[in-house]
Amino acid sequence: MVLATSVNVVLGSLAFAIFWVLAVFPSVPFLPIGRTAGSLLGAMLMVIFRIITPNQAYDAIDLPILGLLFGTMLVSVYLERADMFKYLGKLLSWKSKGAKDLIFRICLISAISSAFFTNDTSCVVLTEFVLKIARQRKLPPHPFLLALASSANIGSSVTPIGNPQNLVIAIQSKISFGNFLIGILPAMLLGVVANGVILICMYWSLLSIPKDEEDAAIEVVAEDDLNSHRFSPATMSHFTSLSSQEWKSTTEVINVQSPPNLYGNMGNVETVRNRLTSSENDIHSVHSDMLESARNSNASKEVANDASSQKREETTTSHNGASVETLRDTLSVQSSEGKEDLIMRWKRMLWKSCIYLVTIGMLIALLMGLNMSWTAITAALALVVLDFKDARSCLEKVSYLLLIFFCGMFITVDGFNKTGIPSTLWDLMEPYAQIDRVSGIALLAIIILILSNLASNVPTVLLLGGKVAASAALISAADEKKAWLILAWVSTIAGNLSLLGSAANLIVCEQARQAPHLGYTLSFWSHLKFGVPSTLIVTAIGLTLIR
Repeated sequence: MVLATSVNVVLGSLAFAIFWVLAVFPSVPFLPIGRTAGSLLGAMLMVIFRIITPNQAYDAIDLPILGLLFGTMLVSVYLERADMFKYLGKLLSWKSKGAKDLIFRICLISAISSAFFTNDTSCVVLTEFVLKIARQRKLPPHPFLLALASSANIGSSVTPIGNPQNLVIAIQSKISFGNFLIGILPAMLLGVVANGVILICMYWSLLSIPKDEEDAAIEVVAEDDLNSHRFSPATMSHFTSLSSQEWKSTTEVINVQSPPNLYGNMGNVETVRNRLTSSENDIHSVHSDMLESARNSNASKEVANDASSQKREETTTSHNGASVETLRDTLSVQSSEGKEDLIMRWKRMLWKSCIYLVTIGMLIALLMGLNMSWTAITAALALVVLDFKDARSCLEKVSYLLLIFFCGMFITVDGFNKTGIPSTLWDLMEPYAQIDRVSGIALLAIIILILSNLASNVPTVLLLGGKVAASAALISAADEKKAWLILAWVSTIAGNLSLLGSAANLIVCEQARQAPHLGYTLSFWSHLKFGVPSTLIVTAIGLTLIR
């Protein structure tokens, strides 16, 4: 393709440069409008500068890719609600045999989950689990965070739904889900193992914690977590002390009410005795009168005591009857609540099973070669119907900003392609980047690595995909397929080179920094120290295995 007019080349390059700056550095001081608005601004400038027409701009938007993105994101939302990622997090520490075993376990689980649920989603939900496990074992978090982010990128390369650039490649190349998976699977598996070995070699001393210290650390944290869920002993003792106080106060009331009667009678006796005359007959008379009065008083007291005792027995009986009725009502309420809880638990389990079955059905349909976009959308809508309630809360979790960013990026990249600059540059490199030679594959991989870190991986795929495939198609159909798979592999692994090379890296970094009580900052240089050797070695391993 020849270059466009000088004016179009300059204006198209300016629009693309604005898009690139805002896509790579979304918070630049002179225009802090963000990545999504930057893509729309680039698209608008391409139309305003008349690099492309409005109709060409609409045609540049790839609806199948947007549909596939939307469907996979919505399925991931329902899988998260069904605790899929919580179970994956538990697998990280289940019967773990040490720090080095944990590194490989994180690499494997991160890679597998990213292959089917996208790398960004896996990093969002697994970062906090990794931080908690590192805290339990009193280990530095950054080797495990690096394992999570880098393995998520490596694992996402194996399927068309693992990351956005693979979606673009799968739609444009028309390679089936199964062929895509088979073509990159050996490279992915060996790449994950190599990535884990590199991490262990680089951080051997940090990961070599004595086993007894590690077990002690785990026991301490586990004990703390257990205590936080136990009944508080203070609560139980508080309840007991209140009961004893109530009983004591009740007893004191009874004791305080009884003595005055006794002391009052004794006072009356003393008063009568003081009024006795010296006459013996009077004394005997008065004494006999007092004895009779005392007998009458005792008799009346016995009658009163019998009435009071009978009343207490009736009150006690009524209280016991009320307590029995209350106990029966409580037991019946608890029984009904238990039945309701059991029913709700079974409904929850049934709902989870349906979510998992629909997801498995979606993967089977993709492996059978059905249309990927409509398969993902159908699975997502099936989950919406099975949920049987307003889907607004789930639909709101879909990243519409990402979909809008893709729309603007499609238009901007299409406009830049029409300037003729990418085609001219490819014409200069094509003779040396033929994939039927080892040197050509190495040069092509270097170009993809550099562009993916400068312009991001999705724009790189949009700029180079058609040209690389067309060049390989001149050799053979098998080489055309190989060219697409190489592009998918290298553009994805290129994200491990630096912290800014992949959205998954930034997600892990930000999630780790904002994690409550577990915050950790993954620096650019600590990532680069690991990213450069890992990216070069894993890329080279994969290039030898992709067929």
